[in-house]
Amino acid sequence: MSKMQRIGIIGSGGIASAHVRAYKQLHDVEIVAVADVIPGKADQFVTREQLPGALGFDDHRRLLELDLDGVSICTPNASHHVTTVDALRAGKNVLLEKPMSVTLDEAIDMVQVANETGNMLTIGFQPRYDPNMKVVNEIVQSGKLGKVYYVETGGGRRRGMPGGTFISKQLAGAGAMADIGCYSLDMALNALGYPKPLTVSAYTSNYFGTNPVHHPEASKFEVEDFGVALVRFENDLVLQFKISWAMHMDTLGSTMFLGTEGGLKVNPYGTGNWSGVWDGRVGDMKLFHDFMGKQTETPIPVTNTDLNLFNEKVRDFSEAVREGRPAPIPGSQIVIQQAIIDGVLRSSAAKREVSIELPF
Repeated sequence: MSKMQRIGIIGSGGIASAHVRAYKQLHDVEIVAVADVIPGKADQFVTREQLPGALGFDDHRRLLELDLDGVSICTPNASHHVTTVDALRAGKNVLLEKPMSVTLDEAIDMVQVANETGNMLTIGFQPRYDPNMKVVNEIVQSGKLGKVYYVETGGGRRRGMPGGTFISKQLAGAGAMADIGCYSLDMALNALGYPKPLTVSAYTSNYFGTNPVHHPEASKFEVEDFGVALVRFENDLVLQFKISWAMHMDTLGSTMFLGTEGGLKVNPYGTGNWSGVWDGRVGDMKLFHDFMGKQTETPIPVTNTDLNLFNEKVRDFSEAVREGRPAPIPGSQIVIQQAIIDGVLRSSAAKREVSIELPF
């Protein structure tokens, strides 16, 4: 019988409960500790989530003193950097919820510490486990599109603005860009092999979030609820990125990959105010190409599945730790999209194009 894998959870908000449910699906994993900065909250979480024997801490550093195989970090964005670096330096493998960090410098430091310590840092992008997302990757990477020179990605909710820590500049760092835009970027950049970005020209606004007609916490709303950007990459590739938490429109359109030999169009999944973003599954897909001299459109079959993508993310992390595999979604990739989001915010503030610089 395999040794029980010992997991700790840092942060006890709503997303932590999702991690608990996922870990409970794994017969060889036990959650042995929970930490939260609010006194008593970790103990309440342990009781509520029925984690017998698990310890509660008010300081994540005390949790990290335990013998643990890995930790899930489920804190507000502003705490991602310190908790991740502390966990890596304590010899723990880390599953970090998205977005990776608040600032680019923090993300770079996290990757460097992971490299220095040799411990795993994987970022929680569960849409990658959708079979249809994998098909998108296969098509783009197969060469069927030829050289991909233009990509359009993003998503938009007609109404779907969160509150609380999500709208605080200090705690979240960014708004729609960090919350749902990171999913859109990962969808496109992962299919493209995470190319190196060079420049960003962007615009952001928060007309809906700061309007009390549309948001009950309008007076506290400090981040963007809409953004659009043109990102230039190496190898003569350009990406248009657009995202919205709220708008007077039903959709911001499909994700598109344009290549010299073909094009791929992917529509968002679902309907309603909170749909239209790439935080889960995809809708229908179509390949545009020429066949025997004729312009042809080929529908790509979509797999309907009841697979719980969040559970798959947690399971893959657990198995990678047990098997000594590399990080399923390495921080060294996600730091690139963090650089893009950072560039979007800098460009919008400066009202001009800005350069992106990465140390690796």
